[in-house]
Amino acid sequence: MIDEAATTAERTATGVPEKGLRSGALTLTSSVVIGVASAGPAYSIAATLGLVVAAVGLQAPVIALLAFIPILFAAFGYQQLNRVDPDCGTTFVWAARAFGPAWGWMSGWAIVVADVLVMASMAQVAGQYTFLLFGADGIGHDPTHIAVLTLGVAFMVMMTWLCFRGIELSARIQSVLLTVEFVALVAFAVVALVRVWLGRAGEAALTPEWSWFNPFEIGSFSTFVNAILLMVFIYWGWDSVVSVNEETVDSRRTPGKSAVISTVVLVSLYVLVTVAAQSFAGVSEEGSGLANPEHFDDFFAALGTAVFGEGPIGVLLVHVLLLMILTSAVASTQTTILPTARTTLSMGVFKALPASFATVHPRYLTPTVSTLAMGGVSAALYIAFNFIAAGDLIYDSVAAIGIAVGFYYGMTGVACAWLFRDSVRQGARALWLRVILPAVGGAMLLFAAGWTAVTSFAADYGETYWTLPFAPHWQVGGVFLLGVGSMLAGLPLMWWWQRREPAFFDGDTVPRGLPDADTTQEVVGSR
Repeated sequence: MIDEAATTAERTATGVPEKGLRSGALTLTSSVVIGVASAGPAYSIAATLGLVVAAVGLQAPVIALLAFIPILFAAFGYQQLNRVDPDCGTTFVWAARAFGPAWGWMSGWAIVVADVLVMASMAQVAGQYTFLLFGADGIGHDPTHIAVLTLGVAFMVMMTWLCFRGIELSARIQSVLLTVEFVALVAFAVVALVRVWLGRAGEAALTPEWSWFNPFEIGSFSTFVNAILLMVFIYWGWDSVVSVNEETVDSRRTPGKSAVISTVVLVSLYVLVTVAAQSFAGVSEEGSGLANPEHFDDFFAALGTAVFGEGPIGVLLVHVLLLMILTSAVASTQTTILPTARTTLSMGVFKALPASFATVHPRYLTPTVSTLAMGGVSAALYIAFNFIAAGDLIYDSVAAIGIAVGFYYGMTGVACAWLFRDSVRQGARALWLRVILPAVGGAMLLFAAGWTAVTSFAADYGETYWTLPFAPHWQVGGVFLLGVGSMLAGLPLMWWWQRREPAFFDGDTVPRGLPDADTTQEVVGSR
């Protein structure tokens, strides 16, 4: 039995205002499930691995491993900050405590931007793979088909309703969806590797080598950085476990622990699948090679039959792969709504947004306006993106989220280092986990966001571009417009709300510094 009164009292004691969410609803296991499912591992690696292989060839496994480092360091920052300030607003609150209200508000805005931009892609993938699963290939291979759009919007509505209906129901659905996804991914990797070792994988197959984990074999620094940025995207989403901290058992420790566990599970899965796929298919730009641009968006579809065979069991397992991508996209759609709704809920509570965003359903104990607004805005953007530039804007929106993600992950890392800057007096362990590692991870991710922002200005960076209607008639990349433009769009909104309701911006609701100086003396890593 969960002692909700004790959980609420604990949060109140650390300065976290009671928001009306269901305390103690999530265990460590369900929290980890949400963290892993939020990254959409099958969907993410299917859409990313081919691009990485095209850039770095055989070094894709080391890229998957190195991209994990700043993510893990950022996870340490989330863990340590959550110990002393378990607020569902996460980076929004922590950045405000560290650097002031404007930085906090923009960090919250970055979370909203990233989540809203990616929703269109996930809904589209869910719609496509539903038709592919049932053999309607003509519709499934047309991402902008009206039937795909209609079904994608329907998935958004359904996932929004599930998030509105309650956190426990959301967690149970996630467990089922993630089980399908995880089992299919592991089965694909194991069967592919076994066929390679038995010599039954075809002429393009390669024997795994340790040299694949040597980053110094990558030709240029620019190629290396761009490949890392691509791989960073596949880890994004694990921070959802911290956004539901106020609904988790032991809200101070469980979410941070879940965040670290989730990232470790993800890197293990990604490295395994990367090695297996590369070994089986090779890195050629032709045939089933991973660098073939014809299946950049999903190498599983290209390799499924080859790996599992054409017999009845093989056909069944190929359909399981299709179901895996479908469930991955659906699960990510749901777990994208969850953290965004709680971020805007916290912003409403602290008067950084209108008070309506702080509304919680009296029965379901979930954010009402925040959840419905997230679903509604995402659906509207998906419909708009589907008809702009022949739907190519949806592809660019996925690339653009790296700017927002790198910003708010990076802000979490540097905020942790700044708020715990006196940890040098508490021993080496505290110094490393609270200052050095989060600062390094934060700096790396902020650099990644800046790099993407600068390089994405080029017209050929993504699928779309826009030409300035006046001199000098620059052609500006669509990724830049969506990524940087969406972030900059937050500035006038912030200034407008500051004039209307200055309490948050005057530091009245979220003061600078940690909420309770005594809690910072807690032993790092204590259980």
